[in-house]
Amino acid sequence: MRSTILTRTRRWLGASALALTVAVGGVSTAFVMTGQAANAQVQNSAQIIVPPVEQPQQGFADLVEAVKPAVVSILVEAEAAGQAAQRGGQFNFNMPDLPEGHPFRDFFDQFSDRFGSDGRGQGSENMPRPRPYMAAGSGFVISGDGYVVTNNHVVENATKVTVVFDDGTEQTAEIVGTDERTDLAVLKIEGTDLPFVNFEGEPSRVGDWVVAVGNPFGLGGTVTVGVISGSGRNIGGSGYGDFLQIDAAVNTGNSGGPAFNTRGEVVGVNTAIYSPNGGNVGIAFAIPAATVKTIVGQLIEDGSVTRGYLGVSIQDVTKDIADSVGLPNAAGAIVRDAAPDGPAAPAGVRSGDIIIQVDGEPIDDALDLSRTIAGKAPDSTVELTIWRDGAETKLSVQLETLTEETAQNDTEQAPTTPEQQPAQSSEGLTLVPNGDGSGGLLIQEVDPESPAAERGFAVGDAILEVDNKPVATVEDFQAAIAGVKDRGLNTALVKASRDGEARFIGLPLSE
Repeated sequence: MRSTILTRTRRWLGASALALTVAVGGVSTAFVMTGQAANAQVQNSAQIIVPPVEQPQQGFADLVEAVKPAVVSILVEAEAAGQAAQRGGQFNFNMPDLPEGHPFRDFFDQFSDRFGSDGRGQGSENMPRPRPYMAAGSGFVISGDGYVVTNNHVVENATKVTVVFDDGTEQTAEIVGTDERTDLAVLKIEGTDLPFVNFEGEPSRVGDWVVAVGNPFGLGGTVTVGVISGSGRNIGGSGYGDFLQIDAAVNTGNSGGPAFNTRGEVVGVNTAIYSPNGGNVGIAFAIPAATVKTIVGQLIEDGSVTRGYLGVSIQDVTKDIADSVGLPNAAGAIVRDAAPDGPAAPAGVRSGDIIIQVDGEPIDDALDLSRTIAGKAPDSTVELTIWRDGAETKLSVQLETLTEETAQNDTEQAPTTPEQQPAQSSEGLTLVPNGDGSGGLLIQEVDPESPAAERGFAVGDAILEVDNKPVATVEDFQAAIAGVKDRGLNTALVKASRDGEARFIGLPLSE
């Protein structure tokens, strides 16, 4: 026989209410009737009881607690040109956060502050005077004796740098060395047993967790979490790319701060973000640990960074270029020009060579070659494997020391004279000899339906070579094209120049 137990209690729920709990067969249901409505609707609810979790998720709290003592805020007093500290009457909050004229723009303009204003405005009639300003960034300690890593653009132009620990302790720091090309800097503070962190031993992979700790907007000790979204990124202005892309929130002031893996090792230094609207959109870039270790080691030892110099201008090898020279794979870096006073030209490297290996290691693209050569010691000898005339050849080159490159003068193209009549080529290009006497052919018209238009040839471009043969007349151009077809190839390697900058293009040929 089934038993029924009725328990009746009175409760006040803003008005009198009668609650009845009926237990039938071990199942309990609660009925609530208010005294304001005798015939009120009966409401039915069942309580959900969550059993205790034996091993609750720990999140990243233990990791953060362990590494935060080594993460510091960087406060900078510096001087900039009069117009740099303030723009348009208000501070600049725009991203990316990189300084004017620098591969990276400094993202700390909103911390800029004017000093010594006379109330009349500076520079209204005279040249702008340098203005002191304050900036803030992030950094981290890498040794017990006080070496600190941050970004170069954080401490650039600094007159005073202060390191602030998570517990509020402050120290004035000395700038040991900076490297503008990789945007890294090393500072030194006093200490013998300071908390510090290590770099990762094995490279992290796309999809791995990252924890960013830093000083965004002056809010020191801020933690954000994400994953590595990509690797090998090349962001504009850096000739030594290979950045990690992460989606952890990185904002103004995070520059120079570390990104950790789940073992508390530094996987990268947060450096820049991409943002169309000035705020975090989940695309940030970090200098990978392997690069940081190399650069920081040189800065600590020598105070500067030296790099190998090959003396070539290069570009990526596209599939069209590979097809035009019979290269099996679109890999390597094609030499546009070899500097006559550089080490490569005397060693036999010439325009049109494709460098596919350095010391036996494959070269993926132009950026890979730049990084590889830069990582070699000056005065060391490297063996280049080159693709030339449909076969591999090897050359030995003794590198020199890379210095700041001189600005290249733009080459102005002279207008054609009436005697130089344009002629239509077989590849949809109307060509005329270059009137300035420097050789080559100028493009006067491009058939919009031709492969040349698809490959980006435009009016005003100069065609310098076809199939590594100089061309000065339309007849030269046609003869070189015919030679490519005679060898059974359907793509011609064309060296063209635009605004004084030469580049190679693979031009698919008509039937």
